[in-house]
Amino acid sequence: MEAEIIAVGTELLLGDILNTNAQFLSRELASLGINVHFQSVVGDNPERLESVVNLARSRSDLLIFSGGLGPTQDDLTKQTVAHAFGDELRFDEEELEKIRGFFTAWGRTMPENNRRQAYVPVHGRKIENHNGTAPGMIFEDTRAPGKYAVLLPGPPYELQPMFLDTVRPWLASMTHSALHSETLRVMGVGESHLEEKIGHLLENENPTAALYAKTAEVVIRVTARAKTEDEAKAMCEEYAKKFYDILGDKIYARGDAPIEHTVVRVLKEAGATVAFAESCTGGLVAERLTNVPGASAVFGYGACTYANEIKEKMLGVRRETLEAHGAVSSETAAEMARGVRRVSGATFGVGVTGIAGPDGGTPEKPVGTVYVSLATATDTYVQKLVLTGRTRATVRQSSAQHALDLVRRAALGLPQPAARRFDPDGPAHWNDDNTALRDV
Repeated sequence: MEAEIIAVGTELLLGDILNTNAQFLSRELASLGINVHFQSVVGDNPERLESVVNLARSRSDLLIFSGGLGPTQDDLTKQTVAHAFGDELRFDEEELEKIRGFFTAWGRTMPENNRRQAYVPVHGRKIENHNGTAPGMIFEDTRAPGKYAVLLPGPPYELQPMFLDTVRPWLASMTHSALHSETLRVMGVGESHLEEKIGHLLENENPTAALYAKTAEVVIRVTARAKTEDEAKAMCEEYAKKFYDILGDKIYARGDAPIEHTVVRVLKEAGATVAFAESCTGGLVAERLTNVPGASAVFGYGACTYANEIKEKMLGVRRETLEAHGAVSSETAAEMARGVRRVSGATFGVGVTGIAGPDGGTPEKPVGTVYVSLATATDTYVQKLVLTGRTRATVRQSSAQHALDLVRRAALGLPQPAARRFDPDGPAHWNDDNTALRDV
């Protein structure tokens, strides 16, 4: 099956919105063994949209649209596709009540123009939208059976669940086989280095495996096709073992939950607690951890110590340390970690200090230089991150991600390969060159 992705919306052409839907859909279709040869973006113009639809219909078996299902006059995707595929639209009272229900839940009255969203195909089918007002829909060409169009709303938080819950199983059923996917989440290896290690495993036809780079981690998605779901699952399990054989404890979890969920779980299992002292991350590490239900069992203290005088007063960071090495240094990070552990009484103390940018860098410490430290009852570790060329938000998120991974490893009793043991009685100028992790 040959597929084409068409994104509808003038805001995409103007660059006001990043087209993340195309990336998501391309990866999902590839995992189903469906080839995507074309992608298009078209504005909210009926003539141009009709032209794009007719061209795509002439060369592809499956057209997947995102956007253009809103309530305004320029949201014409379903009318245009219905006409091209020889279908019509009917008014669906049940769908209208669902739309009204959304507005009622928001404490608002439904505008009259939202009635447009209650029109669905006569011959095709509608797709339930549990996160918004616009239903999706599937058309089959009445004049050319075997050609399909899938219409999905533009917001990713609506599109992705609709695709995963309804469209993906429908597409899988058309291939007369069952699909199962497993997601492996990897920390401590950048995408390029990871591909060098496991590149041969990415060339397999069934199961397939693909890498998706995220902020400071890489996701490996393993997908198997078989006659039954159980067979496909067993194939995924067996193939996943090959990744564990190579990557070991760098795989921190399976599934969709981010690292903070793993950290809360392993801390509970170890009967351990953690406290954070944050400078450049400004409370982000603590915020991510407390997003996890049950985090109160393992976390009770966090300090946002942005100013140097607060580092001194709250954490006991020595003035001579700040004067000799600066706030952004391995020495300061180590003293922050030890200080917050001492003040809180937690099992582990974590200190984060760095230059998130866009200003404040120097030739010796450019923007993106971050030190993350973890203190235990007996040892202190410091990891240096060199996150140059990143946005302020990405530097902060990456730093938080690495801080959480230090905690994960400590709770599990694992080595800290990306960090170095910090010796407070060692040389005044600690040589930390080997802690730089650039490919993250």
